[in-house]
Amino acid sequence: MRTVKEVSELTGISVRTLQYYDQIGLLPPAVRTQAGYRLYDDTALERLQQILLYRELGFPLADIKRILDAPDYDRNTALRQQIKMLEMKKEHLENLILFARGIELIGVKYMDFTAFDTAKLDAYAKQAKETWGNTPEYQQMQEKDAKRTPADQERLAADMMRLFTEFGGMRQLAPDDPQVQRQVQRLRDFITENCYDCTVKILAGLGKWYAGGGEITENIDRAGGAGTAKLASEAIAVYCSCMKKDEM
Repeated sequence: MRTVKEVSELTGISVRTLQYYDQIGLLPPAVRTQAGYRLYDDTALERLQQILLYRELGFPLADIKRILDAPDYDRNTALRQQIKMLEMKKEHLENLILFARGIELIGVKYMDFTAFDTAKLDAYAKQAKETWGNTPEYQQMQEKDAKRTPADQERLAADMMRLFTEFGGMRQLAPDDPQVQRQVQRLRDFITENCYDCTVKILAGLGKWYAGGGEITENIDRAGGAGTAKLASEAIAVYCSCMKKDEM
């Protein structure tokens, strides 16, 4: 765990900025001490890396929060998008350098303005935002969350973890065992009822996320025992594969 001061020294971001990120829900600390001090774990720092990459690309904070909080957000997919946009930004900057050198060599009558064209980068950034930030599922979750009190949110999180505790009791079973598959259906129904329409595609993404490491994997394994996240992920993969066959 790192204090807000240590994170500030590590990243070069001011303490005030980190506090503001917490206030708007963009980067909450992993825990707060009894004295109210913020502490950040590796998962929080990974989220901060994503925030900084999006900020480097010029994304507004509101858009970054919407992207990172999207139900089907996938860090690896997002990273590939970020790399692509950074490459496009690099190309744009190189063109600007060539443009400036052209002015230096030829003079101010050098009238090629194509170096200022950012249409491709803007279009790709818009696509990246729409990938995560404007899905119907995200809107559903926002609408339902707006009607909940903090106590409701805590109960919802506890009920979700209870489902994974039940998964943990099935760790001796195979992922395709009927009992395990029924538990996957219960999980899907719970998400649909309380969060958003949990399509097969979204459920498949959630399954990968659950076993992808970080805080979510740790929380699931804490609820059901070591290996619970792996079982849930594999069981969801089996379930989604069967559902796709049924839809064909």
